[in-house]
Amino acid sequence: MFAVGIDISKSKSTIAIIKDGEVFNKPFTINHSQEGFEYFKNTLKDVDKSEIKIVMESTGIYHLPLLTKLLENDYFVCVENAFLLKKYFDVYLRKAKTDNLDSLKLAKYCFEKWYSLKPFSMSSQNYQELLFLSRQYDQFTALKTKSKIQLTNLIDITFPEFSSCFNEDKNQLFLMLDILEKFYHPSLVLKHTEKSFFNIIDKLAQKRGVRTSARISTYLYSLSQNILSARPQNSSTKLIVKACIDTIRGLEEATENILTQMDEIASTLPEFKIVSSMTGVGRKTRSRLIAEIGDIRRFDSANSLIAYAGIDTPPYQSGNFYATERHITKRR
Repeated sequence: MFAVGIDISKSKSTIAIIKDGEVFNKPFTINHSQEGFEYFKNTLKDVDKSEIKIVMESTGIYHLPLLTKLLENDYFVCVENAFLLKKYFDVYLRKAKTDNLDSLKLAKYCFEKWYSLKPFSMSSQNYQELLFLSRQYDQFTALKTKSKIQLTNLIDITFPEFSSCFNEDKNQLFLMLDILEKFYHPSLVLKHTEKSFFNIIDKLAQKRGVRTSARISTYLYSLSQNILSARPQNSSTKLIVKACIDTIRGLEEATENILTQMDEIASTLPEFKIVSSMTGVGRKTRSRLIAEIGDIRRFDSANSLIAYAGIDTPPYQSGNFYATERHITKRR
């Protein structure tokens, strides 16, 4: 038996190998590159792959390049939960920590748990793609929220109360951005007659499919005559406001494209129609729900799915005592 422990870092990994309970060789470090992988393969080139098992810690994304390469080459790889490994390492009295020691601990774990290790299996490509897109959607949404907050702060100093006449509808958001790009300062509104300004807003509203252009025009023209701006109408103000507007437009387009791509992929999966018909599940939720759960066929029952989400309550009994109020099992 060749038990291999791999301690993952951002762009390199330290590898320890134990053969039949004894350290096979000194731990060594490889880069996450083709050359590094070939070095690892050559170390065990004379060993049948059926005699090799590899354990690595789940580290978010850092372990994925090496994991993918190992699976492509038909190695048995167990990606273990980080918290579970931490508890296992706690049995050591000395708390020294180096990459070499951690890789040896992982190799020992692999040797001791040899018969209970479960191989990592890549989900189907569709589920992997959905999960990747879902995580990117989260990142873009966070950026979009920050950009909108920045724009709100800019409006407060360049054209206070400008956004008060717009609601959360997406078309109204884009209309607001279109108008703000042209009239980022009250003085720009007052350069036009009321009728001329109304015509400009009406054309922009028609383009976005908004039917409340008269109300918006009246509000903004009246506001421009009374509001005080903390910023002058100059090239610096224009530059920053336009940059923020362009950022929001780009992020809105990116998130919309991601959702469209996710729907195209998810629509090919058997559970898509069922998830789409669930109460409270809309377009933004259905594909992302499938992405996070993965292939639902791997769960034996509804209770298994609830346990996977971590919202079940663990039993607690000691003697004649049975606890009835317990925290959920999910760890933070």
